[in-house]
Amino acid sequence: MSEPLSDSALDQLFRTARTYNGYHVKPVSETLLHAIWDLVKFGPTSANCLPARIIWCTSDAAKQKLAALAMPANAEKILKAPVTAIIGMDMEFYENLPELFPHADARSWFVGNDELAKTTAFRNSSLQGAYFILAARALGLDTGPMSGFNNDAVDAAFFADQPSVKSNFISTLGYGDPATIFARSPRPDFERFNRIA
Repeated sequence: MSEPLSDSALDQLFRTARTYNGYHVKPVSETLLHAIWDLVKFGPTSANCLPARIIWCTSDAAKQKLAALAMPANAEKILKAPVTAIIGMDMEFYENLPELFPHADARSWFVGNDELAKTTAFRNSSLQGAYFILAARALGLDTGPMSGFNNDAVDAAFFADQPSVKSNFISTLGYGDPATIFARSPRPDFERFNRIA
């Protein structure tokens, strides 16, 4: 049985963690990118389908290419961040299920059922994107997840060699500069958005 995390750990992951619009000029090592994935991969997904495919834009060339496909405000963030991750989703994730979920013939659930595959890929890559945010925070990094880019153009520019992969969302990554965040937006109490049935 797991023990509850400390208040300081919960603060780091949730209560005092923020979405950053800018970062300190401090590089993020490739070792940390691997460490993030090594946590993300353990987050639960349907039938261990693991549809997320991540491209880590660290070079100036990659960041310039991505920024050119984003709305201007986001382009500036991409160019200034140490890293921007493209969280993609493999729409043919099920081809890996014989390896990833050997307990059943899970591949057969999705072959020929494009709608189920699409829904599953989107839901579970979004979950993995959330794990990415929490993993980064747990490792002392900050993130700035966002939409506001041309998905089709990003797919053509970054996933041309993997036509079954489509972009979901992007996120900057680095050591956040507190001067770049807004005042925290409202977070309503339990009673407003919850019911116990």
